[in-house]
Amino acid sequence: MYPTLRTFLLSNARCWDADSERSYQDLFERLDTNQDGKVDVAELRAGLKAMGIFRLGAAQKIVSSGDQNKDGSLDFNEFSKYLKDHEKKLRLTFKSLDRNNDGRIDASEIQQSLAELGMDVSRENALKILQRFDLRYYPLMDIDGTMMVDWNEWREHFLLHPAQNLEEIMRYWKHSTVLDIGDSLAIPDEFTEEEKSSGGWWKQLVAGAVAGAVSRTGTAPLDRMKVFMQVHSSKTNRISLIGGFKQMIIEGGITSLWRGNGINVLKIAPETAIKFMSYEQYKKLLSSEGKNIETHKRFMAGSLAGATAQTAIYPMEVLKTRLTLRKTGQYSGMFDCAKKILRKEGVMAFYKGYIPNLVGIIPYAGIDLAVYESLKNAWLSYHAKDSANPGVLVLVACGTISSTCGQLASYPLALVRTRMQAQASLDATDQSSMSTLIKKIIAKDGFFGLYRGILPNFMKVIPAVSISYVVYEYMKTGLGIK
Repeated sequence: MYPTLRTFLLSNARCWDADSERSYQDLFERLDTNQDGKVDVAELRAGLKAMGIFRLGAAQKIVSSGDQNKDGSLDFNEFSKYLKDHEKKLRLTFKSLDRNNDGRIDASEIQQSLAELGMDVSRENALKILQRFDLRYYPLMDIDGTMMVDWNEWREHFLLHPAQNLEEIMRYWKHSTVLDIGDSLAIPDEFTEEEKSSGGWWKQLVAGAVAGAVSRTGTAPLDRMKVFMQVHSSKTNRISLIGGFKQMIIEGGITSLWRGNGINVLKIAPETAIKFMSYEQYKKLLSSEGKNIETHKRFMAGSLAGATAQTAIYPMEVLKTRLTLRKTGQYSGMFDCAKKILRKEGVMAFYKGYIPNLVGIIPYAGIDLAVYESLKNAWLSYHAKDSANPGVLVLVACGTISSTCGQLASYPLALVRTRMQAQASLDATDQSSMSTLIKKIIAKDGFFGLYRGILPNFMKVIPAVSISYVVYEYMKTGLGIK
């Protein structure tokens, strides 16, 4: 049934000229079923359904994009302007994907384009994506079955589809640090050339920073409990979750649960900025073309960027640990804490635990990225033919699982780092080097002593991810990010 309706609505699609008002007029009249001179969301939704485009919210997105007078519908001028603008974007995208300029897109060109987005897709999956959709529910992009897509097929498929291009759909799979779990070791955000040239990248960084700030504030009590258990819990001094919270509240009241959160939020902005800028520079150094960079080189660039950012802001990490563990009245604030550390322990105190922190970047970022890539490719292997867009739940689940695996691998180093940062509050005999401290912990508490505090750390992952994702989406809307 749907092919007949699609032919009826887009009968001359292959002959359309972007400047042809008549073609747009014919389509507009067919969509305007009540003949009131306007196409509203309901009429457009019915038209899209007739063409086999069932994407949730597609009609609303098209109307919102083209509705200049904000009356909730499109008149002919708004409708034709939207189609012209949309078609220009589609033409630019088609040319960017058509690497050999032969007027057609094949599987190898899709593979190359996705590789630039950091996605290693097999030829089999590229062919599935080229087919694009299952015939039972969606129109095939490759209409003539040649396993190549020409401009007319590309335009016919996407003209009344709110997604502008294949890159926009696949960009959902970018491994983003939007899912903030309060850890500083993740691969930096990666932006396309279009996002960089348009200036949209800084809005995304701001949205991510705000999301991280809200997320970390919401899970600060669990973060403080993790640090408290890392430093003070042992076989001879067991600290339970409930007992630890009671102890903190008795000592400093409810607000004491948020000690150290201020500087934990404050360090997000400089760390994000340094990480992003250095990541771009390292990518250029590691890639001869500056754009085409393989996954392992992205990992190297990301790890180096993380190390650079950590080196620059590490004193803030030390301050965060000291403020988190402080007793009531010990410091009047961040600057008082910094002055006292400098006066009593010297400049080098601000870099205690630096080596295990730096070493921890490699297992965290490597495993995080590897697990995410594996989950992504597994999903694409089964579902790429139906849709390239994985949806919110799949993305959040993949990000959460990969981050958790990264934490499991790097947690012992994080514990050692925290112990070393807090050494001034411990006995002089406990102030040891990284290797000595690891040996002492294993000798005293066994191997699992290196995982003290991991329970509250895991408990905060799901709420942290959920809060950061929701806030990020609201921030994107507020900042006008599409």
